Amino acid sequence: MRPSLLAWSALQGFSVVAMSLTQTRYTISEVEARTGLTQHTLRWYERIGLMPHVDRSHSGQRRFSDKDLHWLAFVGKLRATGMSVADMVRYAELVREGEHTVDQRRELLEQTRREVRARITELNDALAVLDFKIDMYAKGTTAGKATRP
Repeated sequence: MRPSLLAWSALQGFSVVAMSLTQTRYTISEVEARTGLTQHTLRWYERIGLMPHVDRSHSGQRRFSDKDLHWLAFVGKLRATGMSVADMVRYAELVREGEHTVDQRRELLEQTRREVRARITELNDALAVLDFKIDMYAKGTTAGKATRP
């Protein structure tokens, strides 16, 4: 399965590169509006090490880059998988440590993928039960019979 364009850009967008002076910068309020994450959450992500270094203006205000937005999109996908905050922080630490941690990052993502696939299987089983019950009710097959849950 191919990732969505947003997911793909999140995967491609995070690399450690020098920022140009003409690159677009966003205030914390703008990032809140673009991502749906609260300012409190954004500050917390930075405090616990989930966000890479966020640049500051001359007055000390956070200035997020497009790279930061891509990273936040990726973190959102990790959150959607059910990955623990501790594992997300570990992944972020491994990214900051450099290319020699690629195998560890891959293993962490592979483990998460295994967990997501197991959860999908559970959900598909639950969905099949719901579909069966809905079909049964739609066909009126319970009329005159003792009903089960």
